[in-house]
Amino acid sequence: MRRRGFITLVGGAVVALPLAALAQKAGRTYRLGCLSPHPRDIHFNVRFFDNLRRAGFIEGKNLTIDYRAFAPHIDLISQLAAELVIAQPDVIYAAGPEAVDAVQQATKSIPIVGITGDMVAQGLVKSFARPNGNITGISIFGAELERMRQDILIEAVPGIRCMAALADPSTTTEAETRALQEAARAKNVELSIYRVTRAEEIAATIDKAQASGATALNVLNSGMLDGNGPLIMERVAALRLPTMYQWGVRAEQGGFIGYGPSSDHLADLTARFAASLLRGTMPADLPVEQPTKFELVINLKTAKAMGVTVPESLLARADKVIE
Repeated sequence: MRRRGFITLVGGAVVALPLAALAQKAGRTYRLGCLSPHPRDIHFNVRFFDNLRRAGFIEGKNLTIDYRAFAPHIDLISQLAAELVIAQPDVIYAAGPEAVDAVQQATKSIPIVGITGDMVAQGLVKSFARPNGNITGISIFGAELERMRQDILIEAVPGIRCMAALADPSTTTEAETRALQEAARAKNVELSIYRVTRAEEIAATIDKAQASGATALNVLNSGMLDGNGPLIMERVAALRLPTMYQWGVRAEQGGFIGYGPSSDHLADLTARFAASLLRGTMPADLPVEQPTKFELVINLKTAKAMGVTVPESLLARADKVIE
């Protein structure tokens, strides 16, 4: 596997929250609620919880973790958020736009650390500098990254003329998909949008996209879609359909290509926010941050299996090339 340094996208500086600046209260057990599209045992969570442990919040000793994964049951997300709130956690961690929205609707008082596309654009906070509510966390350049991923995918599949995008209508607006279609046309590529609302629709929708002539697929920003990444990877592999994912780790797991914030970087940053909130810092006092480390990962083994010859110019820009 070839490696190079992180790609950096200009944005806010990473917040310098000390992991152990304030001592935990002796004899107290803290409670952390988690609403995520992913199973608890993924690498991101392992690193996130390990960082909390190093910060002094140790599960089974002074920390209780109440975890809910919503991707398999997106229709139950409001119920899952309500269950977390009823348990009265000290802090709730919400991953993905659906989770952030569901948790904020369920509580206006419990501190929330969230990861989503754009907290200001989504109306979750008034500004990055002054959240002014019960939520803070990380905005991950949602719209900007969608356009960049599309451009990279077009470059990665030489000669492409027709591509498809899987879109979750709860997280991707009509205006955003139109902008992507216009950007694709500027490169002489026709982009078709396929909307998916539930996991059960994914495989059939991918089949439909390929049958309609798409020779590449872009999975747009969505906790539900990302949480069903293994299902998507299995289907596109069977169809030999080169696919772009919103995280580089998907290419490491066997997907064709992925571009987005470094998963380790986000886990570290999220843990710093969570530790500070657990110690009693108010969300309004913690400005929303944006990631500064990004990964472009290309899996050449998968590319070969799909009959794609990735241009050397793109390989040279990749952070990791899986061979």
